[in-house]
Amino acid sequence: MNTMNPGFFGSSNQNPLRDGIISYRRTPIEIESPENIGYDRIRFNLTESSVPDMEFTDLGLQIDRALSYTDHRGAPLLRQYIAEPHFDPRCVLVTPGAAAALFIVATSLLTAGDHVVVLHPNYVTNIETPRAIGCRSDYLRLRFDQKFALDLEELEHLITPDTRLVSLTYPHNPTGAMITESELKAVIDMVESVPCYLLLDETYREMTFEEPLPIAASLSPHVISVSSMSKSYGLPGIRIGWVLTADSELQERFLAAKEQIFICNSVIDEYIAEKVLSEKGNIVSGIRSHIDTNFQVVRKWMHANPWFEFVEPQGGCVCSPRFREHVSLDVKRFYTVLNETYETYVGPGHWFEMDDRYMRIGYGWPQSTELSSGLSCITKAVEELL
Repeated sequence: MNTMNPGFFGSSNQNPLRDGIISYRRTPIEIESPENIGYDRIRFNLTESSVPDMEFTDLGLQIDRALSYTDHRGAPLLRQYIAEPHFDPRCVLVTPGAAAALFIVATSLLTAGDHVVVLHPNYVTNIETPRAIGCRSDYLRLRFDQKFALDLEELEHLITPDTRLVSLTYPHNPTGAMITESELKAVIDMVESVPCYLLLDETYREMTFEEPLPIAASLSPHVISVSSMSKSYGLPGIRIGWVLTADSELQERFLAAKEQIFICNSVIDEYIAEKVLSEKGNIVSGIRSHIDTNFQVVRKWMHANPWFEFVEPQGGCVCSPRFREHVSLDVKRFYTVLNETYETYVGPGHWFEMDDRYMRIGYGWPQSTELSSGLSCITKAVEELL
């Protein structure tokens, strides 16, 4: 894997539009993803930001749906499951994954030159799509020495009268940081006073270590919530996500965008999502137990080694350790040894426009024994280079 190259992304205010055409660029997190590299080359995969993938046979389903178009907004029963118990199903739009939902929101709301405030680091789509549109992006940066806490004063300073969108992600990827309900409501007060919109990526909402926050879109028509079946349910292969908003005009605009790009979702994908969400309580309980077990493995490893430090996550299934300041080694060589000698992969910092002394460890995807072995390989790679 290559170390971070800041020039790959360009500056935050760079306008990639050329002759009115959006310039799409592949990002390191996709180029270097396990599915792109090849799973057969990876023995211990600590890159994933999700829980273990379900097998189709685990679901015990016999699909009896006609392979037809489905409701453009999403199957009514599926929307009901997504909305319960805090939201109105009429305000739910089902999309082909959360990435599509984020793309629909950005392209429906933003044009070149618009001002956005984006939490940083972040899932790449939340940063790259506004950038590709040509927006003026200011980044609300989470800092290790502040325990990756949300700085409300800095956010208030960054929001201006011409801000169009504030984009946050909680529980946070890649740090596992979390906010309180009072902090969320303080942010909502800010966007309502402009007014502008808050986009809250809630993909890991069910995986918070405490009680989940309410669906943010249920708190104000100025809030847009996005989530999916990929991370918390281990179903990235069915490509089901959703966008929620109580703003009826905005919901119609999102629907129009979906119809022009996708028309509707796969009826098979929606059927599977329905069946899984009908047993949500049992499934989420099992997933959280798995995450809790694996987090204790990571926690024990972190406390036992002298080379890394981290801010303990408060939710999700990922964390962002970094090399301690006194650790002097060739970081690029470390990733080469880790990948090629020990066949172990983590998410290097440059995936998130961070220094490669940071890494994302996904502890929710592997089984506990695989996680322990992968962490041991990280230790061995460090020891080999010191």
